Amino acid sequence: MTAATQSGEATTIPRGLGWILSYRAELDPDRPCYTIGDTTLTRRALESQANRMARALMVRGVKKNDLVAICLPNSAAHHVFAFAIWKIGATPMPLSPRLPDNELREILKLAAPVLLIGGDRGVLAGLAVLPGDFIPDPALSDASLPEAIASSVKAITSGGSTGRPKIIVDGRPSTQLPDEPSPFLQIRLNDVMLHPAPPYHSAGFMQMNWGVCWGAHVICMEKFEAEDWLQLVEKHKVRWAYLVPTMMSRIWNLPDSIRSRYDISSLEVVIHMASPCPDWLKASWINWLGPEKIFEVYSGSEGIVATLITGTEWLDHRGSVGKPAQDVRIVNEDQAVLPQGEIGEVYFRMPAGRAASYRYIGAMARKIDDWETLGDMGYLDEDGYLYIADRRTDMIVSGGVNIYPAEIEAALESHPAVLSSAVVGLPHADFGRVPHAIIELVPGAEKPSSHEIETHLTARLVRYKLPYTFEFSAAPLKDPSGKMRRSALRENCETRLIQGQQFQTCRAPR
Repeated sequence: MTAATQSGEATTIPRGLGWILSYRAELDPDRPCYTIGDTTLTRRALESQANRMARALMVRGVKKNDLVAICLPNSAAHHVFAFAIWKIGATPMPLSPRLPDNELREILKLAAPVLLIGGDRGVLAGLAVLPGDFIPDPALSDASLPEAIASSVKAITSGGSTGRPKIIVDGRPSTQLPDEPSPFLQIRLNDVMLHPAPPYHSAGFMQMNWGVCWGAHVICMEKFEAEDWLQLVEKHKVRWAYLVPTMMSRIWNLPDSIRSRYDISSLEVVIHMASPCPDWLKASWINWLGPEKIFEVYSGSEGIVATLITGTEWLDHRGSVGKPAQDVRIVNEDQAVLPQGEIGEVYFRMPAGRAASYRYIGAMARKIDDWETLGDMGYLDEDGYLYIADRRTDMIVSGGVNIYPAEIEAALESHPAVLSSAVVGLPHADFGRVPHAIIELVPGAEKPSSHEIETHLTARLVRYKLPYTFEFSAAPLKDPSGKMRRSALRENCETRLIQGQQFQTCRAPR
């Protein structure tokens, strides 16, 4: 008996992701499920291609619970390979195709996958590599396979705040409730979703593929362009959209005449995550679309916490990421618990009877007894809402004072000429470390002078938080998923300092 014709009870329990794709394809085979550029896959097309690809991977030795690396850009092929791997009961590990060979090699050594899809042959001796444009033998069947479930739904890589690669293996099985989308993510059955994040980012990878499982038409972008995003919302009547703050900034910085040109009234949910969103930017989006349409998620691939805050809540708790369901503890460097309103490292404790299911490869979890942390600094208000200040390892200790780069970056990015910024701590003879700003300008904008930057920041920050020096960057500071490699930026700046480079001065030492 086929998936879609089994009893209704079969879809009220978690089922394998590969099984769910078969189920969706049988319910409505010609309904579009995935679009990128000029390519649209129907449910039937994705199902048949994934089935044939799964058989091709099994011929090459992939079996249940094996780890398979996918090193491809956002494309239809990426999702065909992902569902093929799940249909075998194996675990996909999406990787950025932009990784330099040395970093890719270190990740592959740590993870030890049985196969690399995409990437260069020879990047790691002895590792089998399948080209990203591989086409399986058409003689292989494209019929549905028996349901198979991997013990780990995915493995995600992270450069970590130290810059050393680590792998987060998700301990949850490759299952989902077929007809019960996540109320937390605000996704509906048969939704229309626009997801411009790359598939090697945890949110992008799982939300896109969960969307397919829940019957959505998922629209993706080969490369994010602000006006293209507006065009896609109008063209497909998108209801649910994911963004990171960098993308939000680029859309907001479009001229009003362009932003108002497109009908985006179909949008009911704009959900953002992955990095801090400056207050001014979030307030602008709330004023533009309405607080009922703006949602923010704070979470980590480890799965030890997930908060959701609506735009309406945010207006009452400006700057918060939401109210955690888990127990929260804010501690200082001596692990003493801090009172409300004081910034410290944020620790979470899973509810009684539950434990975090992830495991690290290449890193150790930071724990205090049964409390765990993602490494973020923050505080709680009197209502239990959480505010994130910055990453613990990004904090700059300058003359005994703690300075949080995210606060300076938010102030810099409120300048109309600034698209994005990164603040790092550089060595200083008197103060140990001082903040240095790297600034990415809005395309076509004139470079603001040192005096203009100082004046702009002085109106927004206490003086000791102002950067001592700054520079302009022609290269993007964040990757397509909105993540910043701050440790790499800091190391680059330090190397140039050693080589004698001088940066522009923003203010004199205090």
